[in-house]
Amino acid sequence: MTVPRSPGRTTRRRGGTSRPPVALLVPAGLGLLFLVLPLVGLLARTPWTTLPQRLAEPGVLTALRLSLQTASLATLLCLVLGVPLAWLLARVEFPGRRLVRALVTVPLVLPPVVGGVALLLVFGRRGLLGSWLDATFGVTLPFTTAGVVLAEAFVAMPFLIIAVEGALRGADTRYEEAAATLGAGRWTTFTHVTLPLVAPGIAAGAVLCWARALGEFGATITFAGNFPGRTQTMPLAVYLALETDLEAAIVLSLILLTVSVVILASLRDRWIGNS
Repeated sequence: MTVPRSPGRTTRRRGGTSRPPVALLVPAGLGLLFLVLPLVGLLARTPWTTLPQRLAEPGVLTALRLSLQTASLATLLCLVLGVPLAWLLARVEFPGRRLVRALVTVPLVLPPVVGGVALLLVFGRRGLLGSWLDATFGVTLPFTTAGVVLAEAFVAMPFLIIAVEGALRGADTRYEEAAATLGAGRWTTFTHVTLPLVAPGIAAGAVLCWARALGEFGATITFAGNFPGRTQTMPLAVYLALETDLEAAIVLSLILLTVSVVILASLRDRWIGNS
């Protein structure tokens, strides 16, 4: 039996209207060109014939190796500190939770150079904690590889926290409640139930965190400097190469672009939604 349609009822099609208005198509096309043309220009100017030799240059390999190491260490630091913080924001009611969440996301909108200055004021030799670290343990963080890790973790941790908190809020708490009724402690429930439930969200957040750390520039150059082999990551090497060797800067930029595209393509369904 066919059910008659009501006069005011319309059928919605997946994918939107079949004839989008020209008033939207024109600015949409201009916006797409604005975002894509710089990438096309980078690919067009890439020295493809000498690319293998460029990639094998000691300066490129050193910057690449240092970037991979520091980004991975920064991501590990973010996982150790960020996952518990995300759990606290998602599962615990406490006064000032909104303020804490706002403070956690400040590095997302804070200019990276300002973040580097803030890190200097805290961890510098005359900083709030840096003077104590230097006097007590002889530890100096600015202008060191450890300083690069710290700067990258500062700007990248919000990406991990937001992703993990979202995964925790979307997870079914009945499994945790069942584990608690069976006698599991809070730590056991967290490690054996909660973490496996939100593992995809943690993985997605960690990848985004790693990508952000890999591309960090402003806080790194302000807090750690630009010393080849010690603090000169790939973004800093691109900045330096622009003054002396444009092709080297293009090659380094191409590597960062490739990493970014691969990461965004792999995480598309997590941050855009299922198509």
